[in-house]
Amino acid sequence: MDSPSTSAAKSSFICQHPAVSYFALTFTVSWTAAFLVTAPRLLQGAPLLKLTGILMFPAMLVGPSFSGIFLTRWFDGRQGLQSLFARMRRFRFPLRWYIAVLIPPAMVLAVLLCLKTFVSPVYTPNRFCIGVTFGILAGFLEEIGWMGFAYPRLRQRFAVLPAAAILGLFWGLWHAPVIDFLGSASPHGKALPAFFAVFLAAMAAMRVLIAWFYERTQSIALAQLVHLSSTGALVVFSPPTVGPLQEATWYALYAAALWLLVLLLTTILPPATQPTER
Repeated sequence: MDSPSTSAAKSSFICQHPAVSYFALTFTVSWTAAFLVTAPRLLQGAPLLKLTGILMFPAMLVGPSFSGIFLTRWFDGRQGLQSLFARMRRFRFPLRWYIAVLIPPAMVLAVLLCLKTFVSPVYTPNRFCIGVTFGILAGFLEEIGWMGFAYPRLRQRFAVLPAAAILGLFWGLWHAPVIDFLGSASPHGKALPAFFAVFLAAMAAMRVLIAWFYERTQSIALAQLVHLSSTGALVVFSPPTVGPLQEATWYALYAAALWLLVLLLTTILPPATQPTER
């Protein structure tokens, strides 16, 4: 049993490092949930099935949402929760900012159609329309934590771009247990490190874009919609017959396209310098 001084020290650490505490709690909860899903097969020494990988992902969604709500209550009490839920209901902002929802599918299609035209028909976009449903739970639940709690805490210490890039890196790393089940070419074999690297680059860029729009709307609801659109576009349009290296290639070009858009947007309209609302 912890002594009063030890408990106080733990509490003090959480208070002094809210973002670190969020990442630690989120990763612990999510990765534990993923392990529980895979444990029966792992204990039998059996290979993981594609279905097992698919089931891991919804289990992992508990981490960001629970951590966001729990730590918001810990730090800011009921008033903090009211603010969190108010930002999740914030849909009234200039209509032009809803264009953010169109960015992921537009970018994915542009990259794949260019590759199809100039490289190989294997990059022909799929039309797995039901795949958009994969983004609904991911967008709604994850953003409670990523933009609802973690991003505002990072903004207390960093400017928009570094705060968003840091969050994007951790967001990408959070997917590690399911990374080899993402995309059409799983398992990725020797191409897995390359695929994971370009996936991280794409997620970091997407997080910067989400943060850029969040700074202008203070709307978690818009972040949830963009996240839904991002996940949905990757599932709906991912070419079904690409090999692992081909998949890493188109993800790399997608990441590059997103970073070019980040450069364009931040040049035309530099992000705010004041800490964001929490």
